[in-house]
Amino acid sequence: MAPHLVFPDSRTATDLLTFAARAARLGDPAVRLRAVGGTLAVSAAPLSPRGFGDDTPTVLGMRFLRIDPELECDLVVDAGALRAGGDASTVALPDSGVTAAWAGISPPRGGWVPGEPVAADALALAVRRGVDAVATALPASPGEDLVRTVRAAVWGAPEPELRGLVAGVAFAADALGFLGEDRDEQASVRRTGTWTRVSLARGHVLVRAGNPTGLTTVRTTGGR
Repeated sequence: MAPHLVFPDSRTATDLLTFAARAARLGDPAVRLRAVGGTLAVSAAPLSPRGFGDDTPTVLGMRFLRIDPELECDLVVDAGALRAGGDASTVALPDSGVTAAWAGISPPRGGWVPGEPVAADALALAVRRGVDAVATALPASPGEDLVRTVRAAVWGAPEPELRGLVAGVAFAADALGFLGEDRDEQASVRRTGTWTRVSLARGHVLVRAGNPTGLTTVRTTGGR
């Protein structure tokens, strides 16, 4: 029998499968599943850099779901490999996990400071502008490298209508289904260090400023 996740009801299990299906259509189809204390944090990366010199911003989408309180896990799996279990309230996991560089980055749990909220309508408008900008910039048959360069430039640019947030926040919220029909909704914004969290009723988008390379500052050694 394949390993599986047990949820309190079928609706919560369906929520996970819906999130995973949306994530699977994005550039990086991996999802991270972290469970502790009866809560499952499921996250995906609609945008993330791939390798040295990639300017794509790190933008994560996250939802919190109720789950079996005895379960503790932290694993990364192929979103497209998640399946409904034999019971409507379970989700079957694939036999093996995958690796994703962004999954090794965890936002802080505390120290978040409130910022100015952002209207859901402004996020929706930013998505439309970004999609148009990407379509205009790309030729008829672009290569993967060009697509990534254009996406990084468009979605990594600050949006004046989003109080300086990068446009990728809007892209992630739309791609993962966080933008509902209520365009009067106000998304709360909180910041800590290099991280910003934008929270809507349907989920959270987290963006990290800059993409550290892991290189340390050059220091001089020896005598002069």
